[in-house]
Amino acid sequence: MAPLLEVEKIAAAYGEVRALWDVSFSVQTGEIVTLLGANGAGKTTTMRVISGLLRPLGGEVRLGGRPIHRLPAPRIVASGIVQIPEGRRLWPRMSVLENLELGAYLPESRARRAQTLDWVFSLFPRLAERRAQLAGTLSGGEQQMLAIGRGLMSRPRLLMLDEPSLGLAPILVREVFEIVRKINAEGVTVLLVEQNVRQALELATRGYVLETGRITRSGTAAELLQDPEIKRAYLGM
Repeated sequence: MAPLLEVEKIAAAYGEVRALWDVSFSVQTGEIVTLLGANGAGKTTTMRVISGLLRPLGGEVRLGGRPIHRLPAPRIVASGIVQIPEGRRLWPRMSVLENLELGAYLPESRARRAQTLDWVFSLFPRLAERRAQLAGTLSGGEQQMLAIGRGLMSRPRLLMLDEPSLGLAPILVREVFEIVRKINAEGVTVLLVEQNVRQALELATRGYVLETGRITRSGTAAELLQDPEIKRAYLGM
């Protein structure tokens, strides 16, 4: 069976500055796959290419075997891919409920908005309690939950998370990662970009390491946790 997501020999640049060289990886249905690497390695750029926010110079992105890399971003969302961006990017002067409802802007999503909203509130009871509160007044952890919940409102097949633990206290990081595990258990495939390498690998099925725009390592999460180079470069061991 073909993977849910296939990224094949993607190249990308910002103007004259090359960001990715022949990046290839895959994500099977039901997996949590993590992209690891230092700042500037190309992780967010890779997600932007998959989301349709950046056109690749070459290569292909396929979802369920179908090329999507030339589709506009809204069509890619409609096909089942949602990216939760670094920094959350909520509408701070709108309520929790309004932010969530805007996540269901596609016609197919609007048709089942009430049902999906109940599901999101079951995943995030704190958001249900604060549904009338302005998003900008939530704590950092609650804002991250809202960003994830907003993405889930379109019922994605693949949820892409860009640095979900950024700026959170350790106890909130554990809570967010546990929520990601629960979302995955409910049938959502996850592609995770995360600088907290140990926790990402403890959560993930498999991982890929990006260094200066190239995939340099890959393997199961257990294999990467035991890799001496990973230990040295990312785990401080």
